[in-house]
Amino acid sequence: MNTHFMKHLECVLCKKTYPIGAYFTCPCCGEKGILDVVYDYETIKKFMTKDTLKQDDDHSMFRYRYLLPVQTDHMKDMLKIGWTPFYRAHRLETYLGLRKLFIKDESVNPSGSLKDRASAIAVLQAIDQGVNAVSCSSTGNAASSLACHAARMGIPAYIFVPKRAPIGKVNQLLLYGAHVTLVDGDYNQTYQLSKEAIEHFGWYNRNAAVNPYLVEGKKTVGYEIFEQKDLRPTDWIAVSVGDGCTIAGIYKAIYDFKKLGLIHKIPKLLGVQSEGCAPFVEAYQTQSPLKKAEEHTIADSIAVGVPRNPIKAIHAVEKTHGAWIAVPDENILEAMRLLGTHEGLCAEPASAAALAGIKEALKQGIIKPNESVVMIHTGHGLKDPVNAQKAVGSPPLCSPELNAFIKQHESLKETPHD
Repeated sequence: MNTHFMKHLECVLCKKTYPIGAYFTCPCCGEKGILDVVYDYETIKKFMTKDTLKQDDDHSMFRYRYLLPVQTDHMKDMLKIGWTPFYRAHRLETYLGLRKLFIKDESVNPSGSLKDRASAIAVLQAIDQGVNAVSCSSTGNAASSLACHAARMGIPAYIFVPKRAPIGKVNQLLLYGAHVTLVDGDYNQTYQLSKEAIEHFGWYNRNAAVNPYLVEGKKTVGYEIFEQKDLRPTDWIAVSVGDGCTIAGIYKAIYDFKKLGLIHKIPKLLGVQSEGCAPFVEAYQTQSPLKKAEEHTIADSIAVGVPRNPIKAIHAVEKTHGAWIAVPDENILEAMRLLGTHEGLCAEPASAAALAGIKEALKQGIIKPNESVVMIHTGHGLKDPVNAQKAVGSPPLCSPELNAFIKQHESLKETPHD
């Protein structure tokens, strides 16, 4: 592990510090005592400046190597992760009545989701530590990304997914050659089984909620957003939330770049959940501790009834003066259609939830029409073909004659795109 620029680990609860590599969670606080990597920013400032970033021709997540907990030796052998497209969403701006909307398209990463950023750290750390296999539990994206990058680097991957995992993601796992266990239970039960198996066999633990180093990979999406916006952050960044690791990573990106003097404005974070599984939103609205929630939503990637990274996620929204919001599944399906018809982007339900959240936040006055927003498009729609079909339905069937087509064409009402 690259320890040159890291100082220590710090517990988010008791604030005790530990040496790098010593633990995943705080020995005093247990599993709720998530650890955070603390960097030597004064040293990093000597190597990472506005000028060095402009001159760096490594257009991947590893351009931020000074702020990552891995050795550089094997980075060159990895599939290209990061430096994903950053689009201005002109047509959606008009539709929503919003001054500026940008979309960070993470669906073009190798396995089709933002989770590749965390899995890259897991695989590289496993190699550095000489661990013979990697493992995680997941509703799909974390698993498929781990299987993808483990396959690339020749490491066995043991994956645990709940039986409700979308077929597209299960197929990905099998195509990557992972050892897949389909668990007859919910995500919480799946996580518990993976935890016990990892401890028993000594595999590298890629479960981002308890592994403090994986947030460090996810935060690179935030760095890229800032760079692609010329280091002038927008008013808001909106992202869907399950375990809380991604929104925690975005806050870490804000914190790191602020400490390095690379940005001066702090964007507000909008955490979006589905009404069918919204433990963070319920706790925020009732000002009460986080409680277990049911997992009844089409947005499988954020269907986490017992979030295991709650402290960092809650702090991320609080410290940026952001907000939490929940949206119904029908709004998520609408957002999937809007992203496709207005911007040509194919999004899975959990990803489209961010757009549904922006629309609802505008309606409630949380986001103002004159503000600027970045939506993070976290995963490709083809990962979940069943719900994609729910969003759009099936095309009409036509016999193979021109007259039949003309008749059908004239009878169909045109659907406006604007």
